[in-house]
Amino acid sequence: MGVDSFVNWLRDAAQSLHENAAYLTELDSAIGDADHGANMDRGFQAIVEVLDGTSFGSVDELLKKAGMTLVSKVGGASGPLYGTFFLRFGTALAGVDPLPETVGKALHAGVEGVLARGKAELGDKTMYDAWAPALTAYDDAVAGGADLGTALGAAAEAAAQGRDATVPMVARKGRASYLGERSAGHQDPGATSTTLILESAARTLS
Repeated sequence: MGVDSFVNWLRDAAQSLHENAAYLTELDSAIGDADHGANMDRGFQAIVEVLDGTSFGSVDELLKKAGMTLVSKVGGASGPLYGTFFLRFGTALAGVDPLPETVGKALHAGVEGVLARGKAELGDKTMYDAWAPALTAYDDAVAGGADLGTALGAAAEAAAQGRDATVPMVARKGRASYLGERSAGHQDPGATSTTLILESAARTLS
């Protein structure tokens, strides 16, 4: 599995986020700035434009460029957070084959970057509530001998469960936290977009 596989992932994720842009914005309109869908769509369409005009010699070069594109093109918190994820994820894959074990370490590095920037904890009603169970499920699958596609599938399923678990939570981070108890009863848009990205990875990186 090489650069082409990761290009396919980014293109597939861009398509999924485009198709779900209105849904993500609807979620964000309840507890945020009502721009998450538009921001994610704009950022990933910018990545597609880069892919259309650039060839990459390595996976880490590709992913780091994707991260820098998100940081520069996406407003709000999601650009820096997802941009940092892809930058750290790509950096961790420099010089190594993208095997289940190395991809797992890279996923952890990416999420650690998200935490360093966003300072979120489990239960804060953020994208980390999808990332955390996804990492655990991925690690468990790899420890059990799963291949990359199977491990990513397990991660995506766990992310979806984490996403759903944000509904009753009271937000403690970000714009949603300003609503206090009124943030309960709404699904977190960041956890939702994280799940879409992981579902895309499971479809394409196998």
